Amino acid sequence: MIAATRRWLLGCAALAGLAVLAGCSALEFESSGPEAFPVQGIDVSKYQETIDWPAVRTAGKTFAWIKATEGGDRVDDRFHENFAAAKAAGLARGAYHFYYFCRPVEDQVAWFIANVPADPDALPPVLDMEWNHQSPTCRLQPDRDTIHRDMRTWLTAVEKHYGKRPVIYTTVDFHRDRLQGAFSDYHIWVRSVAGHPTVRYGARKWHFWQHTATGRVAGIRGDVDRNVFYGSRADWQAFVSGSLAP
Repeated sequence: MIAATRRWLLGCAALAGLAVLAGCSALEFESSGPEAFPVQGIDVSKYQETIDWPAVRTAGKTFAWIKATEGGDRVDDRFHENFAAAKAAGLARGAYHFYYFCRPVEDQVAWFIANVPADPDALPPVLDMEWNHQSPTCRLQPDRDTIHRDMRTWLTAVEKHYGKRPVIYTTVDFHRDRLQGAFSDYHIWVRSVAGHPTVRYGARKWHFWQHTATGRVAGIRGDVDRNVFYGSRADWQAFVSGSLAP
């Protein structure tokens, strides 16, 4: 049903003008919005403070992406606590690295490897690629070729160390500016809080959707990012085992 809805929306966009497209996206969001996906999850950092992970699991969440590192010298204050507690509660969990454009990629590879355990039960590592417009220390926005080269360096080295092909997280503006048409050989996790990813990312194939930054989940005080996996539970098991192709 999900795949059929995606094909319907693409056909609608191709045949309609802007006004009709807006109507198609609204209908599409209702018919296959986030709650239609069977595998649901969250992503967290220190800002969620202490998390009751058993309550998160009881609330029906299957997976969690947990912030681990940023740049070449920052570790999330609650990473190790969350990484261990999420596993103990029965959630599939993985670590993500927030990329910093003012630090050499080699430093960032080494920093992630130094701080994230090579746990065979973990989900693949995630490389978080987005513009940080609020950064007080780095306003650099490298060109497309430089970013692609450095991303390949990080992705290749981390895959070699952990034995799992990383996932790439991105946002609408960063994807538009630097990733359009690239990295189709990786599973992609997209942020799209103002509409379905098919509307915001066009024909880009995606595998995870961060659909809100203001979600509420039992076991977490305040807002939390909520996500879904694109596919069935059988597809999810294939992803976890490493057999699901990008």
